[in-house]
Amino acid sequence: MLEALRKGTYDLLLLDWMLQDGSGLEVLRWVRANLGWNTAVVVLTAREEEQVVVQALEAGADDYVVKPAKQHELLARLASAGRRARGGSTQVQRLGAYEVDSQRNLLLMDGQGVALTQKEFDLASYLFQNPGKLVSRDHLLDKVWGINAMVDTRTVDTHVSRLRKKLLLDGTKGWKMSPVYGFGYRMDRLEQPA
Repeated sequence: MLEALRKGTYDLLLLDWMLQDGSGLEVLRWVRANLGWNTAVVVLTAREEEQVVVQALEAGADDYVVKPAKQHELLARLASAGRRARGGSTQVQRLGAYEVDSQRNLLLMDGQGVALTQKEFDLASYLFQNPGKLVSRDHLLDKVWGINAMVDTRTVDTHVSRLRKKLLLDGTKGWKMSPVYGFGYRMDRLEQPA
């Protein structure tokens, strides 16, 4: 499964907690650390202990279903998790000069594609989805790199710096990324572009 995840992209994963050659927890942690939060993960397993359910949800599962699952309920939960991972029903978010296409992992500026790494795209997408909100470096590490990522907050600063340059987030295109000393960042939409 991990080999397939390294080669392709998936909208949703249905994951058993008990695997022959590992655990669902290991896979879930790998997914969040390496793929971020754009892939929905629903755990489907016979384990129903509260401790296991909490562990899965804290590790990043979008939902947890105990076997035997009711067919229509499972389908509804899968659809719900998929919508959340995509950020709702809209695949393309239009933000002035920018378009964020989460289906194709593509960000356009003035109609032209901008070359971004996967983490840069994930970070930009998250910040555009949370305009005006003050977000800490630790929060961004959790949401973009995953709950157990082995990176430090300097990584966030480096990626933000690259995004500012690549996307002109200095106010000239109507959006400004502002550092908040000792805490994190805020993405603001400006009434009048600089």
